[in-house]
Amino acid sequence: MQNVFIIGSKGIPAAYGGYETFVDKLTEYHRNNDKIKYHVACKGEENKEYIYHNARCFMIKVPDIGPAQAIYYDVAALKECCRYIEKKQVKQPVIYILACRIGPFIRHYVRKIHKLGGKVYVNPDGHEWMRQKWNACVRKYWKISEQMMVKNADLLICDSKNIEQYIKKEYEKYYPKTTFIAYGTEIRKSQMADSDEKLKK
Repeated sequence: MQNVFIIGSKGIPAAYGGYETFVDKLTEYHRNNDKIKYHVACKGEENKEYIYHNARCFMIKVPDIGPAQAIYYDVAALKECCRYIEKKQVKQPVIYILACRIGPFIRHYVRKIHKLGGKVYVNPDGHEWMRQKWNACVRKYWKISEQMMVKNADLLICDSKNIEQYIKKEYEKYYPKTTFIAYGTEIRKSQMADSDEKLKK
């Protein structure tokens, strides 16, 4: 059985944005697959576990430290993954990190995961370092963090061909291994009628 640990979404069931919906659907579609087991980090107010779509969801308690919460959360989740893998002697685990928030810390954990027989995959997301909502110092951190995540990842899973091309060109010196997997969408016919009152709310 392949164990996959997912870090970087706020958790499932999805109640936030794209990453959460992606993880929710990924676990839903694979919930009856006995060849894969998902372990999903979820942001919470206490450290506990629950099962959702047959995935093991483990909550990480995050202190109220402002914008740095996301970085703390990802590092704490990664640390917990390593603890669990070591304790349960999980064979050949895959750690899948959504976004590039923890670059300055990643090398230490990648080395540890490799020693445990695992691999680290990263979804590099978009150009977080270019977003004007961040000040210059924060944007510089995001850029450095992205660089370090790309340098240390075993595989970069890009959901945009433009992002994949950017990663290959911008970080050519690291010879990044990339693959492109497009975000999906529902292809099943909706059970809701066009005239349903819920659509008008």
